[in-house]
Amino acid sequence: MPTVIIVIAALVILVIIWVVSGQNRLVHAEELCGNALSQIGVQQASRWDALNALADLTKGYSEQEHRVLLDTIAARKSVGPETSAAEVQRQEDMLAQSFGRIHALAEAYPDLKSNTVYLKTMDSVQSFEEKVRMSRMVYNDTVTKYNRLVRALPGSLVAKSLGFGVRDYLQDDPGKANMPNMTR
Repeated sequence: MPTVIIVIAALVILVIIWVVSGQNRLVHAEELCGNALSQIGVQQASRWDALNALADLTKGYSEQEHRVLLDTIAARKSVGPETSAAEVQRQEDMLAQSFGRIHALAEAYPDLKSNTVYLKTMDSVQSFEEKVRMSRMVYNDTVTKYNRLVRALPGSLVAKSLGFGVRDYLQDDPGKANMPNMTR
């Protein structure tokens, strides 16, 4: 009888260790997803700052466009670990629309387009765009690893019982392939 109790106790302890270990792996993977998403937020914040500088530069050319850009900037939201993929995409869309407006304004006012501040800022925007693209790739890779833990056996048993769910990927915007080059 004591041997049976020892065996049962050992099995219970092994199951507890397995569950705790699985939970720790899931938490680690989920934190990596949140970190990757925060990195996108950091790069987006830099682009918002560039947009703000460009909005100030447009004030002398079109008050209406300046006001629209300021309203767009005021509508931005921070991207952090708890942000959804859909919200990240909404912020990306707002940025793209605003930079498209500035590009159109620069086309209408050639002296704005040749302004050194405009040119330097647009160069930095291109750099931030590349960093966001890389951050998006890192995020999606991290989500793939996390989702495998959540969906594959035996981890899915722990994940489901502890409330871990599959995370959404950031989708590539097919319209971005047709976006104008902002530095021309």
